[in-house]
Amino acid sequence: MNRKFTKTNQLLKKALNVIPLATQTSSKSYFLYVKGQAPLFIDRAKGSHVWDIDRNEYIDMINSMTAVSLGYAYGSVDKAILKQLKKGITFSLASELEYELSKLLIKHIPCAEMVRFGKNGSDATSAAVRVARACANRDHIAHCGHHGWHDWYIGATARNKGVPKSTQKLIHTFEYNNIKSLEKIFKQNKNKVAAVIMEPMSYYEPKKGFLEAVKSLSHKNGALLIFDEVITGFRFSMGGAQKLFNVIPDLATFGKAMANGMPISALVGKKKYMKVIEDLFISSTFGGESLSLAASIATIKEMENKKIIQDIWKKGKYLQDKTNNLLKINKLDKYIQILGKPCWQVFHFERINQYSDLEVKTYIQQELLQKGFLWYGQHNISYSHTKIDISKLLNAYDIIFKDLRQLLDKSKLKQALRGAPIQDVFKIRKV
Repeated sequence: MNRKFTKTNQLLKKALNVIPLATQTSSKSYFLYVKGQAPLFIDRAKGSHVWDIDRNEYIDMINSMTAVSLGYAYGSVDKAILKQLKKGITFSLASELEYELSKLLIKHIPCAEMVRFGKNGSDATSAAVRVARACANRDHIAHCGHHGWHDWYIGATARNKGVPKSTQKLIHTFEYNNIKSLEKIFKQNKNKVAAVIMEPMSYYEPKKGFLEAVKSLSHKNGALLIFDEVITGFRFSMGGAQKLFNVIPDLATFGKAMANGMPISALVGKKKYMKVIEDLFISSTFGGESLSLAASIATIKEMENKKIIQDIWKKGKYLQDKTNNLLKINKLDKYIQILGKPCWQVFHFERINQYSDLEVKTYIQQELLQKGFLWYGQHNISYSHTKIDISKLLNAYDIIFKDLRQLLDKSKLKQALRGAPIQDVFKIRKV
């Protein structure tokens, strides 16, 4: 079918006059989609499906950047939200839900002895860094991965406009699976590094002993180890990547999947470090907002009662293996790989002859959108994805990869693009 995006393109023009990027999240911006030929505004969602404002239906492979773990409008979670809504949302004092959810997190997360809530990943990572600086009485931070938008981290990226130069100097980037790059930071900033914060895994597997070496090196140099598990938490396992790899940090941050899309995050960690918060100012009016707390409790209990994460891994592995096989059959596997764990996968593109990685990605995206899949280069599986959903996606890949191979062989890929190629919104500054 030839999907139309008339209302989408009309609203984009109007929204850009009042909203920078026409959205609140860089990862939802129009830069990530083929120009004029993609949905940019969702009207409603249910299960694994979403509908845009032009009434086009899609199987969603993005799932709100991994935040939707069970599925959209999931019964038991919605029921918990509605029940709490009748009681109130934000109160003048704390609610019992804060204690109840804290106990659940402590139950499942190895490093968790105390808990502090926020509304997004940036809240949690920034709180973790402040705690570490207070405990170590140092200012410098070593990092590896993506940790939100606040000054302490974003100053180390290409998106560092507006961040004071003095702040930028306090953050140092090391390379994943390269322990020597971290050793160099400690050597050049002796007795200055308060913490090492890192995603324990994103798309690449940790080399044998790497995470253990990071922990040992951090402690040897008097720095705390922080795992940013905003994505890996309640997706890699109930206890996150730290439980999967059996490397326990001092502090960790969680969010996204733990509430099936409701806005909440958590800083968890060992009591001797978390207690310092009593002497800091880490405070938020909406940190104890009750609808998100109720949603998170319901989500985690659903994960306890059903094999949610195991199911996501199983479906993800099947999709990952079959997709890689289709790439191999069409002789595209040298240029396109599916990286990451089955529960969170990403397409990695290389340049193919005269065509850039983004031109290749654009073609695949535009064809998938026309076939009814919301996609920007990841497989973010939810519990609501069905075998039929996955079979349909694999059938689409089968057709698209064959067509892509022919276009490449005939040097006609650019002519096949429906609009301007997508762009990289966020690029990490090279180390």
